[in-house]
Amino acid sequence: MYTISAEAAIDGDLTTIWRVVTDVANWPAWDPHEEAARLDGPFAAGTTGWSKPRGGPATDWTITEVVERRKWSSECPLPGGKLSGDNTFEQVGDKVLCRKTVHVRGPLTPLFRFYFGRKIRADMLKTFAALEKAAA
Repeated sequence: MYTISAEAAIDGDLTTIWRVVTDVANWPAWDPHEEAARLDGPFAAGTTGWSKPRGGPATDWTITEVVERRKWSSECPLPGGKLSGDNTFEQVGDKVLCRKTVHVRGPLTPLFRFYFGRKIRADMLKTFAALEKAAA
């Protein structure tokens, strides 16, 4: 398994930030990592979605857990494995601590580590900065 993670404390209100991050159809409008995205139902465990990251392949994914205004997780299949991610949010004073962790399992793990790992982590930090602006 390979894990990629990043965190940032951004200015904002947790309710507003949660509303922005759970509006999947609008991810491409503010997130520089996302070229296209959709959600095929409510923002809830079991709902499927699709997204196309800039510079990466489009993929189908499933929301696996939602804790309102606190956390959401998803996973998508990879040949012989899977990619799963956790997104957490915590109000700390006038900041929101945002954390994203991605786990890659299976035979494509070395590819992610050497080819996508640094780019994905850098994109996580760009996403946090863009989220702060979108929620302002």
